[in-house]
Amino acid sequence: SHRPFLGSTHIFFDPPSMHFLVRIMHNLFLFLAILGDITQKGYEKKRSKLLSPYIPQTQEADPAVQKEHRNQTPAPSAAQTSAPSKYHRTRSGGARDERYRSDIHTEAVQAALAKHKEQKMALPMPTKRRSTFVQSPADACTPPDTSSASEDEGSLRRQAALSAALQQSLQNAESWINRSIQGSSTSSSASSTLSHGEVKGTSGSLADVFANTRIANIDLPASGIVKGMHKGSNRSSLMDTADGVPVNSRVSTKIQQLLNTLKRPKRPPLKEFFVDDSEEIVEVPQPDPNQPKPEGRQMTPVKGEPLGVICNWPPALESALQRWGTTQAKCPCLTALDVTGKPVYTLTYGKLWSRSLKLAYTLLNKLGTKNEPVLKSGDRVALVYPNNDPVMFMVAFYGCLLAEVIPVPIEVPLTRKDAGGQQIGFLLGSCGVALALTSEVCLKGLPKTQNGEIVQFKGWPRLKWVVTDSKYLSKPPKDWQPHISPAGTEPAYIEYKTSKEGSVMGVTVSRLAMLSHCQALSQACNYSEGETVVNVLDFKKDAGLWHGMFANVMNKMHTISVPYSVMKTCPLSWVQRVHAHKAKVALVKCRDLHWAMMAHRDQRDVSLSSLRMLIVTDGANPWSVSSCDAFLSLFQSHGLKPEAICPCATSAEAMTVAIRRPGVPGAPLPGRAILSMNGLSYGVIRVNTEDKNSALTVQDVGHVMPGGMMCIVRPDGPPQLCKTDEIGEICVSSRTGGMMYFGLAGVTKSTFEVIPVNSTGSPVGDVPFIRSGLLGFVGPGSLVFVVGKMDGLLMVSGRRHNADDIVATGLAVESIKTVYRGRIAVFSVSVFYDERIVVVAEQRPDASEEDSFQWMSRVLQAIDSIHQVGVYCLALVPANTLPKTPLGGIHISQTKQLFLEGSLHPCNILMCPHTCVTNLPKPRQKQPGVGPASVMVGNLVAGKRIAQAAGRDLGQIEENDLFLAEILQWRAQATPDHVLFMLLNAKGTTVCTASCLQLHKRAERIASVLGDKGHLNAGDNVVLLYPPGIELINAFYGCLYAGCIPVTVRPPHAQNLTATLPTVRMIVDVSKAVCILTTQTLMRLLRSREAAAAVDVKTWPTIIDTDDLPRKRLPQLYKPPTPEMLAYLDFSVSTTGMLTGVKMSHSAVNALCRAIKLQCELYSSRQIAICLDPYCGLGFALWCLCSVYSGHQSILIPPMELENNLFLWLSTVNQYKIRDTFCSYSVMELCTKGLGNQVEVLKVRSYNKEPVLRAPVPGVLQTRGINLSCIRTCVVVAEERPRIALQLSFSKLFKDIGLSPRAVSTTFGSRVNVAICLQGTSGPDPTTVYVDLKSLRHDRYSGFIMLILPGVKVVIVNPETKGPVGDSHLGEIWVNSPHTASGYYTIYDSETLQADHFNTRLSFGDAAQTLWARTGYLGFVRRTELTAATGERHDALYVVGALDETLELRGLRYHPIDIETSVSRIHRSIAECAVFTWTNLLVVVVELCGSEQEALDLVPLVTNVVLEEHYLIVGVVVVVDPGVIPINSRGEKQRMHLRDSFLADQLDPIYVAYNM
Repeated sequence: SHRPFLGSTHIFFDPPSMHFLVRIMHNLFLFLAILGDITQKGYEKKRSKLLSPYIPQTQEADPAVQKEHRNQTPAPSAAQTSAPSKYHRTRSGGARDERYRSDIHTEAVQAALAKHKEQKMALPMPTKRRSTFVQSPADACTPPDTSSASEDEGSLRRQAALSAALQQSLQNAESWINRSIQGSSTSSSASSTLSHGEVKGTSGSLADVFANTRIANIDLPASGIVKGMHKGSNRSSLMDTADGVPVNSRVSTKIQQLLNTLKRPKRPPLKEFFVDDSEEIVEVPQPDPNQPKPEGRQMTPVKGEPLGVICNWPPALESALQRWGTTQAKCPCLTALDVTGKPVYTLTYGKLWSRSLKLAYTLLNKLGTKNEPVLKSGDRVALVYPNNDPVMFMVAFYGCLLAEVIPVPIEVPLTRKDAGGQQIGFLLGSCGVALALTSEVCLKGLPKTQNGEIVQFKGWPRLKWVVTDSKYLSKPPKDWQPHISPAGTEPAYIEYKTSKEGSVMGVTVSRLAMLSHCQALSQACNYSEGETVVNVLDFKKDAGLWHGMFANVMNKMHTISVPYSVMKTCPLSWVQRVHAHKAKVALVKCRDLHWAMMAHRDQRDVSLSSLRMLIVTDGANPWSVSSCDAFLSLFQSHGLKPEAICPCATSAEAMTVAIRRPGVPGAPLPGRAILSMNGLSYGVIRVNTEDKNSALTVQDVGHVMPGGMMCIVRPDGPPQLCKTDEIGEICVSSRTGGMMYFGLAGVTKSTFEVIPVNSTGSPVGDVPFIRSGLLGFVGPGSLVFVVGKMDGLLMVSGRRHNADDIVATGLAVESIKTVYRGRIAVFSVSVFYDERIVVVAEQRPDASEEDSFQWMSRVLQAIDSIHQVGVYCLALVPANTLPKTPLGGIHISQTKQLFLEGSLHPCNILMCPHTCVTNLPKPRQKQPGVGPASVMVGNLVAGKRIAQAAGRDLGQIEENDLFLAEILQWRAQATPDHVLFMLLNAKGTTVCTASCLQLHKRAERIASVLGDKGHLNAGDNVVLLYPPGIELINAFYGCLYAGCIPVTVRPPHAQNLTATLPTVRMIVDVSKAVCILTTQTLMRLLRSREAAAAVDVKTWPTIIDTDDLPRKRLPQLYKPPTPEMLAYLDFSVSTTGMLTGVKMSHSAVNALCRAIKLQCELYSSRQIAICLDPYCGLGFALWCLCSVYSGHQSILIPPMELENNLFLWLSTVNQYKIRDTFCSYSVMELCTKGLGNQVEVLKVRSYNKEPVLRAPVPGVLQTRGINLSCIRTCVVVAEERPRIALQLSFSKLFKDIGLSPRAVSTTFGSRVNVAICLQGTSGPDPTTVYVDLKSLRHDRYSGFIMLILPGVKVVIVNPETKGPVGDSHLGEIWVNSPHTASGYYTIYDSETLQADHFNTRLSFGDAAQTLWARTGYLGFVRRTELTAATGERHDALYVVGALDETLELRGLRYHPIDIETSVSRIHRSIAECAVFTWTNLLVVVVELCGSEQEALDLVPLVTNVVLEEHYLIVGVVVVVDPGVIPINSRGEKQRMHLRDSFLADQLDPIYVAYNM
């Protein structure tokens, strides 16, 4: 029996058991709903919508009737697309731009996809929030590429289409689960399999049965609940996570699918090699030993026939114009068409000559004064004419030639920021263009500023605009004649060309080359006088200019110019023109052939029998052969002769490279080459034999031009001649090519002056050749074949792929209704030492999510199968959003730039880094024995100093030292009125103070209430639930007076009880508190109805409010019998989401206060300002304990007040001239982000000392100018690795108002010891060490220096062996100090954990007798060059990150903060970022602060940066709203909470991308 993968379920199939199939189908339906669904609410909606058409009938109707009914359901969507124009109607549906289409290729693709059927696998579909991508109405529709329905018929149609799409998604959902097309040879029958449910005989695998069975034919119970499944769980699939914990979640199913897709072996296996511990080696792709190599002899250059010498050929092109203009003045030269395609004006040779003369005279004599003419001969002039005005352009061009100035034709700029417009500006600047010629109509249409001037286009030089309409030109005097010399090598005109990178270069063509090229074309095409030519091409450049503007004047021919705008409304117009004018020659692109075929039903009676040449100018494209064939088969009955089709190859540099000569009737048609794609990717010509799917059919482009010579050279490196069976760049040597890139001497030399060399490197001949930028070979009979362009070359892992071939493969995948055929961009981006292929396409507005996803996954398989190359990223963007070139093509380099800078705004994206990236370094194996820390258990490797460090001595602690409560009593007697605490509000005014005596009295009252009301005994735990303030301090000392043990807890947030109250409840339960002290407001909140919805409010312990207390004296104060007795419990949620409470004894409290007092030199006349949360760790100690111990005054600033007045903290520091201030990272971040643009305001105030400082909020403290030079230490309190970037930006930002950079520093504490390091006043400057990230992965690092507190000893230990490590090596930080906590406080009192974390010994070494506490953080100690106060060299501690936060990936250790730092830098719209792993996939969550359409831009950027900087492949990218990443009170990210919410599908993400 077949066992295909389906999610994580193995399904066995037994054909007869149909009942079983029904159940599977039902489960599958639920599974589909899960897979494609967005949110749970959305699920219910979508489910009822999907089932509504079926459920009523399922109950009574006859199955056959149902089946018939269902086969008709998709019809309405087809009927609704009524067409706005007759041309559109014929082109609705999927058969778009056929120039890409080749039946051969389509079949190959279908066959390749059918092959994938064997390895069916469900791809996890990305999750997307519905609101995000409402397609904007397409504003600039470009028929015939666009949708058949008009965009403005409103949302009714869109809704109808949506419901139709939903019904269809039910019917073809199986197809995207199967990941492959039904096994039919052609696309048409494949789609019939999808739309009609006949079962195709004996299909072997289950997936085949799925493919041919209608989901809708199955009876679904109305409620949709599966038997035996819990009602609530029917929308998710149960499965186990890696740790064996069942995760009931849709996200997990997707991740499981993703893991399944990744289990397939990568194609190129990773080579086995030894990786040195210190050096990661990126795998260099080894050449495949079986790859084909060229075997032929070295080619010899091929010559064209000699250029005939015809006696009456003019000495210059201008002479030809003069001749015809004076002798044949009435002959037609150029006919222009109006918008409907009717001839509107014909320019005669006489008119062309006279108007060009007038323009030449005006340019030379009428612009400026006689002494200072604006133009001299040889100056460059821009020609700006629209594509529908060939007459004005022709006059301007020849006018410039006659005036001997150099025309530079460019496109009409439409907006200030056109795609590629800046580069055009650069070209104009480098050519020194100061004058632009244009027509009056065009000038009126240019964008203007408010006062009517033409806007300054981005990157353009200042231009003077000259209108060339006849009425503005001066008639030359009778005696004035232009100077026409015989053609020489002086420049005639400059043609612009856009390179692969998007830069624009000007190819300069000499007068001689222009003339010789005309002669060569006239001879090759056999032009004769009076012939009519229909030109559909752009007449400003390339073949349109050469044939339609030069060769016609040379041969006195008549050109009919059909503009692009006419082709859009009337695609058959050029065929009608050929018919009407009996034209002999037509100049077209494949696109025009295709459009004519689509529209030809409208015209039965056209005849093409007059055509002797149909010149197909993009005949060099690989798909042109099928366009030509299809066009011929359709129009042969209209008189088109097979031998008239003449493909040619051109390039801006070499001009016409080769053209097929017009054939003689009956002569055998030229050849075809059917080449092996695999051979081509290695640059070798092999006739395809093995697999017809991966073949490329190309047609020849004729022979070398008359008088020319051609050779093929290697595309990279020195221009070595290729072998006869090798693909290379075509080079031509002749007088008929360009002469240089204007102003670029270096590039010119390597392109226009190439001397080919042989295999030994010696030059062959002395004739210089021009590189054409085309790749190809010379076949039998000297026929030239082109297989691609240098610009479209994608070099991936040493193999060449052609962008056009990949486009053709993508479009051969039946695009259903997903993308526009003409709008696909393929380019490569450089990521992680190789090129990676990116495919971007425009999605139709009516394409459903499922259709798009199915199309994308099939394109990936097809390209993989046919080209043997992985696509790195496939993105679909909304219709009409890709940057376009003026003639409607996609601007590739601009698209690439948008992709790389994250402003492409895709609406669908699929990334497959796992398939493409095969050059990652080999995963590291952990070396046994001597590890990176160079330690062997039992003896330290010689020569290494053990990594340990200590703060200065605390001094002897007296036996009869007072406890904290006794110190407060003593202060209340000795200095009763000394104010210890001041609390400020948002306005900066003092709302409450506490002197020693006041604090003592309030504490007494609380202590007596605890005894009277609460009936508490000494040793009971009491939860203190207060906002940051003095009440909290009163309650704390009240508990100490009563002998109770206080537990400070952050109060719940009234607006967010469901999230914050459970934590409060948890701490109350875990701490076994018998009483809660709080305020009246909070007491009401705890018992409110809203609270009851979140927790059980009936089982709260006694709640006492301390707002109004009776005045009562305590009979006696509690004195702890021993210093080891508990003083308080410190509860905190760690960054990994663990709630940990630690026990702090009285002796630890005293030691902690004493260490801080010594380090910060605190005494009673000092003031410190504190702006942080007072609930745990060092923040609590500073807020509640230190002032009582040291007697200094603490100014308390609750952090939430900063939200109302950002200036509060800094202005307080300034107002009270504070020397030492403490804050949290969240406060520092608020100030950095919020005041970043106000520093100038602060600065001005600080010098002028003006009394007013308007803060962003009304009623805010109006303070004098702020000056921070008083600050000696500004300390950030945190339990994490220092955030260096934030500290640096804070220091830099406020440096201007006096903040000394050496003042800012960080504390370090952990759960076992809340204060290990604290920057004091006497320590050395903080310094930063930079360590390579690579070393960090191998347990070697960098960070911010930490100054160790007095009395603290630190040692760095290898966490596995528990042996000390050497100086500068990374290990776990262990600490020994009198203020270490005495243990964890938990319900489950695990002795082993307790001993391991708090009282553990080193496995060897001189410090083995000491008892150490393990902090759980990685770091290292390094002896610095600085000296401490004692005169010894200072040992600094560097903290790297928490051990349980580290990610073990590919055998290396990563710290989330490093990956997050990289990700946060990539795009301005990333507000915050967090990473975690799940079943060895790296998940990156980013908060998007920009618009939701930027969500998908982030996916490739995140993947790229993590790959580049960390050598890791991201598995899942989740884009969420700002504020979703949970952050605790200290501003630390709660990554584990985030992970749990993600897996439980509670994030409501904007987008989830699963990287394949």
